[in-house]
Amino acid sequence: MRFLCAILVGATLTGVGFRADAELVDGIDAIVHDSIITFKDVDDGSDRIVRQLRDEYGMQPSVLREKVDNAYKETLEELEERKLIMHEFETAGYNLPESIVDQEFDNYIKSKYPDRVTFTKTLQEEGITYEQERRNFRETFIVEQMRYKNISSAIMISPHKIETYYVDHKDDFKEEDQVKLRMIVLTKTPEGDNSDKQKLAEEILGKLNGGASFADMQTIYSQDKQPGERPWMEKSALRQELADVAFKLKVGEKSGVIDTPEAYYILQVEDKREARVKPLPEVRDAIEKILLAKERTRLQQAWIDKLKKKTFMRTFAY
Repeated sequence: MRFLCAILVGATLTGVGFRADAELVDGIDAIVHDSIITFKDVDDGSDRIVRQLRDEYGMQPSVLREKVDNAYKETLEELEERKLIMHEFETAGYNLPESIVDQEFDNYIKSKYPDRVTFTKTLQEEGITYEQERRNFRETFIVEQMRYKNISSAIMISPHKIETYYVDHKDDFKEEDQVKLRMIVLTKTPEGDNSDKQKLAEEILGKLNGGASFADMQTIYSQDKQPGERPWMEKSALRQELADVAFKLKVGEKSGVIDTPEAYYILQVEDKREARVKPLPEVRDAIEKILLAKERTRLQQAWIDKLKKKTFMRTFAY
């Protein structure tokens, strides 16, 4: 499809037919006002995600083709939107002093690179000139500022909207039974003799039964990568051998030595919580973020549709 578009567009722009022996330099995916979006623009913009898709779906050609096509389409849409926004910036009388761009570009370099030498070497390795990088930064900065002015600054999420969303989506905030644990973990040596580890686990359990502090024993002996008290955990978050024991213990109780293929465990239940729906105060911030994202998407699309109506635009691909 992209190859065919290049032939047709080449004929349209030059007024001559495509020669079979001609070299296809670059095709055109879209025109926005007087700006052209080429195949290379889209390929470069989608390169990272396409490489990831090839790694993930390389053995599923039909799935890979579909996902790569979607990546191209999304990248093309993003590039079209950038061109529309830049055209609006350039024709609507906005003013951005280049001194501000220079200052922001300098801040960007300082935040991303340890020094100017590293920045320059990185550009050289990527085959990008300083002027190209600054031009790309300037465009990105303008697009972000225009989006903020026309979208983000206009968004207000009322408490009523948050409460309504909570009532309508309560199933999204359900939790299973949960437990808060401490663990003492003695990691086994693969394919080795772990009798000493088992003996140590029994000795630790004896000390606990004799009144030793679980937290102290955990600090001294545990090889757990997550020391201390763990966050609330649902049954599905624990391996089966541990979950079967943990959810039968009462608060304050400890287990015996639990033997798994990888380690010996001793558990203590710090707290338990029955299945519930999270109360609104716990999820209010999360709901607000969801609604903000939805509203940004709606306003973004409405704004872009408005820009499309007053700007010449033609898409050749797909």
